[in-house]
Amino acid sequence: MPENWRTSSYSGGRGDCVEVADTPTSVKIRDTRNRDLGYLTFPAEQWAALLTSLKSG
Repeated sequence: MPENWRTSSYSGGRGDCVEVADTPTSVKIRDTRNRDLGYLTFPAEQWAALLTSLKSG
């Protein structure tokens, strides 16, 4: 299954942002300037908890 990497709609389009790819069980994150260096993987539940925490302040 190919990965569907995406960036935030708030990105400026200059190539200096973070990309995210969802899988059924995890979320992958990588730097758009250094894609060849790999990515970090987080369990989907932990990623959702982080986003919830950030949104609530």
